[in-house]
Amino acid sequence: MQAEIGEVAQMMGRLRAGDVRALARAVSVVEDGGALAGELLAACREFGGRALRVGVTGPPGAGKSTLVDQMVKWLRADGQMVGVVAVDPSSPYTGGALLGDRIRMQGFAGDAGVFIRSMASRGAMGGVARAAEDVCAVMEAGGRQTILIETVGVGQDEVDVIGLADVTVLVLVPGMGDEVQSLKAGVMEVADVFVVNKSDRGGAELVEQEIVAMQGLAASRGGWVPPVVKTVATTGEGVGELMEAVRACAAQQVERRVRVGLGDVRVDGLRLDHLGVAVKSIAAARGFYGALGLAVSHEETVEHEQVKTAMLPLGESRIELLEATQEDSTIGRFLSKRGEGLHHVAVHVDGIDAMFARLTEQGVRMASDAVKVGAGGHRYFFVHPASTGGVLLEIVGDGVASSGLNEGRE
Repeated sequence: MQAEIGEVAQMMGRLRAGDVRALARAVSVVEDGGALAGELLAACREFGGRALRVGVTGPPGAGKSTLVDQMVKWLRADGQMVGVVAVDPSSPYTGGALLGDRIRMQGFAGDAGVFIRSMASRGAMGGVARAAEDVCAVMEAGGRQTILIETVGVGQDEVDVIGLADVTVLVLVPGMGDEVQSLKAGVMEVADVFVVNKSDRGGAELVEQEIVAMQGLAASRGGWVPPVVKTVATTGEGVGELMEAVRACAAQQVERRVRVGLGDVRVDGLRLDHLGVAVKSIAAARGFYGALGLAVSHEETVEHEQVKTAMLPLGESRIELLEATQEDSTIGRFLSKRGEGLHHVAVHVDGIDAMFARLTEQGVRMASDAVKVGAGGHRYFFVHPASTGGVLLEIVGDGVASSGLNEGRE
């Protein structure tokens, strides 16, 4: 176990430093599975949520691969580090796959800013391979700022990509012979941006009209109306407009999902950072969390806090287990008085100074007299349980996300 942790730590160090070979090795590890894959994924998911994931889906022959190639060129010209996950169908007889994107995208072979992983679907339905999400997590940890996910191209039920992507692009082409396809349920309903590719052909206007008509019948999407963009992937025409639409959709989703209003002050980036759980024994608690599929990514004893901590990544947030090393410590007294349970909730926010000023002005009882700076440069303050419904609330922001008591608070 210790050897595996050491190997993961070494791989993560190279991965975070931008080593492309380490990224390729890490992707292979998580695709193959095994104990090392679990530890590596847990470490990678600490850096999750930092990349824009764009799903590109649509029927076979729509030109998805050529369009993805042009999108990568546009992103590289914009200075982005790019990852591509391209899923190709597996043979029902041999289990093999052509992995055609490795052939189509040879132009990036010498560009370390582009990492392409072709994957076989291996029988997975819905257009994406089962390991695709894990590969995306590794690419995010490796510093890829935008990840393009190209699906197999299986038809109307190709909707699994919505679970992986922040923005889903549906590529259609004129002349497919079914003029009512835009009224059908399934993949049409998950699109955030519609693309009419090969728009230099006749019939492109008709496809656009059908999509617009379909949108008039669709349910509300929270204020976002998926735009229709015409492209010619072979020449790159319309790709700039497509990428601007993708970014506009991503920005609108962030505003809708995580922007929270506080009176006349708006604070961006409010999200759960971690939950701090006081336990009598981390070793005993790990058994339960391991059964849930959560792996400890980092364990440390903080002497000056008299606490032992273990971090378990959970999506874009984490669970922090807290074990007292001395009875007369903050966690020791908490366990003596209340027993095991939730000790604190940590929320990350952009604009932490505005939040502190606003809560102070409103008369919220604070457990900190100012915004403080912890190890690693993160900034934080505490809100007293009397104002939060009985739980200690930590507000963190403006720097490295806090991992709680093991960050070296003042």
